[in-house]
Amino acid sequence: MNTATPMLSVENLGKSFRGLRAVNQVAFEVPRGDIVALIGPNGAGKTTTFNLIAGALPPSDGKVVLDGHDITGLGQAAICRAGVGRTFQIVKPFAGLSVEENVMVGALRHDNGDVDKARAASRATLDLLELGDKARDPAQTLTLPDRKRLEVAKALATRPKLLLLDEVMAGLRPVECDRMVAILTGLNKETGLTILLIEHVMRAVMALSDHVVVLHHGEKIAEGTPAEVTSHPKVLECYLGEDHE
Repeated sequence: MNTATPMLSVENLGKSFRGLRAVNQVAFEVPRGDIVALIGPNGAGKTTTFNLIAGALPPSDGKVVLDGHDITGLGQAAICRAGVGRTFQIVKPFAGLSVEENVMVGALRHDNGDVDKARAASRATLDLLELGDKARDPAQTLTLPDRKRLEVAKALATRPKLLLLDEVMAGLRPVECDRMVAILTGLNKETGLTILLIEHVMRAVMALSDHVVVLHHGEKIAEGTPAEVTSHPKVLECYLGEDHE
């Protein structure tokens, strides 16, 4: 068991919108170097939780602690600088830029505007995502699977301690999901990058995750290993709509 300071601690996090409680007292940890999945039905509060962690929304209550430092409500730019990278459900490459240039946008911040260093870092990142051969292609010409991997590359270009992946398998065929799983597994093993992901493709969750957290109606209802969670009565009831004794 990893006893080091968690890479991420979410402490009784909550968010209300005009009296509606979208996230309520959610608490979990992401151990350093692990892959943790955040799952649940549509409307469970997963993306809102991501938005609270990444600074897109200020929490109504609770705390977000990254690598021992309180980052609660700092805002997206500050939290990115602190080491949180993020993808989005709807992938939108920067129009008019090549694949490589899309990644360079994030890389330039770390290389003090040195274009050559940023280009080299971007090429290395694209190679990790198996996009090196498309570096000079216009980003808008990519297929959906390639655009999904470009979205991950753009987030990696910010050199995060923690990578938040929001449904990177959505819309992919099984063979494409398997390829993404292999890439993310390799990335985690080779670099030790800590990953928190939202995902509906359960075969990917089972293959990738060290730990799974389940949300329903904005509250955590279960957590554990993938095997533990998929046999948990509350999880079965939530997904299948049945009362499992």
